[in-house]
This record gives sequence, C-alpha cells and structure tokens, in this order.
Amino acid sequence: MDLRQIWTLYRHEVRSALRDRSIVVMSIVIPLVMYPLLLWAAFAGISFIQGQADRLTARVVVLGLPDAHRSLVDSLVAGEAMALTPWTGTPEEADEAVARGRLDAVLHVEDPVPAGAGVDENFALRLSVSTAHGRSERAGARIEAVVAAYRERWIDQLRPELGLDDPAWTGFAVLREDVATPEESTRFFLAIVVPMLTLIMVALASFYPAIDATAGERERSTWETLMTVAAPRGNVAAAKYMYVATFGAVGGLLNVAALVLSLRWILTPVAGPGEVAAGGLPLATLPLIAVGTFLLGLFVAAGMLVFAVFARNFKEGQSAITPFYMVIILPAIFLQSPDLVLTERLALVPVVNVVLLLRAAIQGSVPLVAGGITLVSMAVTVAFAVLFAQWVMRREDVLLGSAGGGLGRFLRNRFQARRSDA
Repeated sequence: MDLRQIWTLYRHEVRSALRDRSIVVMSIVIPLVMYPLLLWAAFAGISFIQGQADRLTARVVVLGLPDAHRSLVDSLVAGEAMALTPWTGTPEEADEAVARGRLDAVLHVEDPVPAGAGVDENFALRLSVSTAHGRSERAGARIEAVVAAYRERWIDQLRPELGLDDPAWTGFAVLREDVATPEESTRFFLAIVVPMLTLIMVALASFYPAIDATAGERERSTWETLMTVAAPRGNVAAAKYMYVATFGAVGGLLNVAALVLSLRWILTPVAGPGEVAAGGLPLATLPLIAVGTFLLGLFVAAGMLVFAVFARNFKEGQSAITPFYMVIILPAIFLQSPDLVLTERLALVPVVNVVLLLRAAIQGSVPLVAGGITLVSMAVTVAFAVLFAQWVMRREDVLLGSAGGGLGRFLRNRFQARRSDA
C-alpha cells in the first residue's frame, strides 16, 4: 500500500467533491446551518402556538352553582381568559356541546358525598371536557387550578367554625424545588438531541459522497479512466474510503459545533433568558465526542461504499444505500428513554454503544469500563468493516461493474464459486 498514491487520489476525490453543489450542501451546509435553524424554528413555533392557545378565551358553562358560592364564578372570569356562556338546555345537551367543540368545558355543581353532607353549603363538582379538543383540555386545566385555589380559601374560612386549628388541620406540606442548574438542564437537553442528530448527520453527510465515489464515477464515465492510473486497486479503494469517511465525520462534528454554539439562541424563546447555559458541554468531554463521531464516520463510510459500489448510476446508488441508511439511524430510538445508560453489555453493540457514549459524555458521567469497551469494540467493528469493504472493492468484476445485482448476489456467487472449487 503506497501512502503517497493514496494521498494523491484522496486529494483528487476531495477537490472534485467540493466542486459538487449537492455534496457541499448535504455534507457541510446542512450540518452547519440547517439543523440549528430547524430546531430554532420548531421551538419558536411551539412557543408561538402555546402563546396563542393561552390567549384563547375558554367558553365555559357553570350549572347549578348556589348563591353562596357565586365568588367561584368571579374567580373563573378574573384573569383566566374564560367567558361564562349562558345555557338554557339540559346538562346532557351541554356535555354534548363540549363533545362537538361548541363549548370548551361544563362545570356541574352536584350534591356532596354523604360523608360531607353535614357541612353547610358543601357541594361536589363534576367537570366535563373533551380530550379530543386541545382547547377544551386547556380550559379544563385552568378551571381545575381555579377550583383548587377557591376550595383552599373556602376551607380556611370554614375551619374555625369546625373547631380545627392550624396544627390539627395541617398534616404535611410538599414544597417542590428544582435543584438542577441551568447548565445541568442544558446538558440534559443536549444529551437527548446531540447524539441523535450526530448519528443522522454522519449518515447523511456520507450518503452522497459514497454514491459520488462509485455510481457517480460510472455515470460520468470517469471510472474507466480512474482504473487506468498507475495505482493498485487497493489504493484506489482506500482513497475513496478516506474521502467518504472524512465527509461523514466532518458533517457530524460540524453539526455538534453548530448546535453547541447556537444553543442559547435556539432555546431562549422557549426557556426564557437566564435559564439556558451557554455551551453546556464539559470541555473535557469534547475529545471523547470527537473520537466517537469519527468512529461513526469510519463505520458508516465503509458500509455505504460496500452497497454503493454495485450501482451503475446515481439513482441505483440511492436505492442501494437507503436500507443501510435507515438501519444506521435506528439506534436513535435508544435515546427516547433517558434512564437507559451505557452498560458493559450495550458497549458491545456497534453504533448503539457510541450513541450512548456520546450521551454519557455530554451528561458528564462516562463509565470508565463501559466507555473503554465501547471504544475498543467500535474500533474492532470499524476494522472489520474496512477490511470487508477493501475485499469487496478490490474485485475486478466489482470495480468494472460486471458483478451484477447487489451485495447479496455478489456474496452468494462468491460462496458458490468457493464451494465448487472445493
């Protein structure tokens, strides 16, 4: 293997790729700009929709409220964006109106349970809402909060008459305190988002270069010219692999950098100023994140080249790589459970182990043993993938496009030929 030849061929591949608009957009522009922009647009859109929903006036009907509790109506109307709607029909018709979306909620005042019948002016409430309508569900939440506050005030007024002092009435109080700092909250968000987007971006950034390096060469009729250069087939395959792996790893790293640098700008519309820590990533974990992303790029590049090398044109290349692309991004589903941690067993599962390692690194709690197993096992997996890709791409029939079919048919023919020779 001549490193000088590989370097020359590699530079040629990279220069050619940088002149291709689609590769530059998919491997550089989208990781650097598009995903942070999409996240910001999504969070800003969610914030806008929530704001609009909070300003909607809920249409509420209260049925059977006694005069002694008319102040509950005043509490409902005051400052909660609720309007009481007169109702002349039956309670059943009011519930039907809620189900149809003509009303948002109906508050039925009913007789208290037998145990509470001894308290004067006591009553029970039944709230009718429709979970099929988001507006109705939000109105129900507002009404429950107002009723809870009103009930507490009413009980406080009633306790002296019942002879219950504060020590006898108060059992225990629950105070909720968020002990997480803005930096820890930011890390939690990054631990969910960054590994998933990194995996997707590495696969996407490798997608077009892998097709361009194989099927694209055949479609442009430059593959035969490349085969005539004074370089062994293995050096040509190594240069193409390095080119695809470089673009895949760079795409993933650019995505991480863009997300980290734009994090405050993305989250401030939702979390509010002062609640988002700038950066959010421990500096000590950056080398580990870079190594993990680089290993993903090496593995994905080898897999995509193996599938794309059998394609005769760009369209066939897309069809050949798409199943592998979908399988690669499936480990992102492991991120849906924040309680899933990197264990020594999961450290042996390729791709999944790196995704969980990136998440642990961002959270600042990397298990040393499992982390070491992850790096070693992924490095071994990459080595096997590269050797397999080299073995496939060095075959004369594969390089000249005469192998036919895809990877499955190629392997089947090879094994059948080996059996015949035996």
